[in-house]
Amino acid sequence: MKEAATPSPGARWSAYGLTLLAAVLHIFGWAGFGVWPLALVCMAPFWAALELGLDRTWRHTLALGWVYGAVGYIGGYHWLVEFLDVFSGYGIVPSTLFFIAFCIYLGFDYALYAVVYRALRRRGWPAAAVAVPILLLMEWAYPALFPTYLANSFHMLTVPTQIADLGGPLLVTAFIGLVNLSVYETWRWWRERGSTPKSVWVAVAAATAFTFVYGTLRIEQIEARMADAPVLRLGIVQVNMGIFEKRSEAIEGHRRHLEQSQQLESEGELDLIVWPESAYVGRLPRELPWNGDRVRKGLRTPMLFGGLSIDRERRMYNTVFAMDEDGMVRSTYDKTYLLMFGEYLPFGDTFPILYELSPNSGRFTPGSHVRPVTLGEWRISTPVCYEDILAHFTRKMVREAKPHILINLTNDAWFGDTQEPWIHLLLSKYRAIEHRRYLVRSTNSGVSAVIDPLGRVVAKTGLLTRENLRVDVRMLDRDTVYTALGDWPGWLSLLATGWMLIRRRDQAR
Repeated sequence: MKEAATPSPGARWSAYGLTLLAAVLHIFGWAGFGVWPLALVCMAPFWAALELGLDRTWRHTLALGWVYGAVGYIGGYHWLVEFLDVFSGYGIVPSTLFFIAFCIYLGFDYALYAVVYRALRRRGWPAAAVAVPILLLMEWAYPALFPTYLANSFHMLTVPTQIADLGGPLLVTAFIGLVNLSVYETWRWWRERGSTPKSVWVAVAAATAFTFVYGTLRIEQIEARMADAPVLRLGIVQVNMGIFEKRSEAIEGHRRHLEQSQQLESEGELDLIVWPESAYVGRLPRELPWNGDRVRKGLRTPMLFGGLSIDRERRMYNTVFAMDEDGMVRSTYDKTYLLMFGEYLPFGDTFPILYELSPNSGRFTPGSHVRPVTLGEWRISTPVCYEDILAHFTRKMVREAKPHILINLTNDAWFGDTQEPWIHLLLSKYRAIEHRRYLVRSTNSGVSAVIDPLGRVVAKTGLLTRENLRVDVRMLDRDTVYTALGDWPGWLSLLATGWMLIRRRDQAR
């Protein structure tokens, strides 16, 4: 097949128009805005645009993919501008420019998608065979700071998301991708009056039936298991202090945590009180055990809280401390996946001047293990901050720690009154489904929440509010297929895409 030197202007602009439409649909269908039906059609205009460019240059295809990705990320991650401004201290203009550069980089995710799609189509493979495997491959393998699963658009739909305990968010993305594919193939069949896409319709019907039957049965099974499981009585403290307010008014912050914890104790007996990430401002020892009376100040309930620890080499760690009923801290966990620009600067150790230019950025050392903290007989995994939106990392924790519950300690005050704290909550819901554990989120300024093993938010606070939560959770520890096998849809997509790249199909498009 020969490439035309230049596309006709009309066809070129039609392709870009379809790409922009697809990007807008993706933005509003994703977790931030949450109009989930748009996620079922957002890929169809993009595929139509790519088809218009098959007889044109690969640069045209690359540009279409990049536009789709960059525009989508700009709309989905607009709150990053405020995050970068607060974290770095550079000012709004440099932060905006860095955000644009960040979205340009992320846009190459779909630029790569478009190039691979073009290569497979020009090797004779039909769109129905290539569209979804490449989507899963890009979601799984492309390096990004935050996960961008299309599955996140379905976070509020309890029944279809239950398949995540089989294949994680990638399997939910595969289902959404198949529905998009049926929409696209139906539209193309109606427009071109070609062969009926019966195989696509059958595949989507089968996938839909399996997803909803499995989801319905799994809900009944997990609810029965929850009803028989032991109960842990939890209290969650959210004091709502700003980032710099917490640093400058450490005594006031500690007083608020104590005051609200005393209120929780006065309302009835609890098994555990949870404070958020960096709740205690002050350097704490790493050698275990140590007496935590200076932290709890007379509280009687076991506690889980975040704070700063420092070793003998003066290295700092973002640490979770577990305090027993007797006031002794006997187990800890150090955050492993540090947040770029917030907790470390890329190349900061090589070029220390970067820390002088970015005075608000931390200089933490990553943890070296994913062991659980313990509360009597219970094992608790404690992903810190955005670790709870990383499916592969949480799976590593669960496989190694065998926890009875996941408790996430977070401080999202950096993001202010934006979509990010809500998006953070929504993206974390899949971790509860994947491993069939309760996921508890204790945050400094919101949104604190309790998510049951079916991905349902059973209790939550507001954003930028000062309040407590009391809730009973169930302690579970059975593994799932996803716990055992991980992201197998990604591996299958890699194999399928590689095989199609190697083997040319003789028949025409």
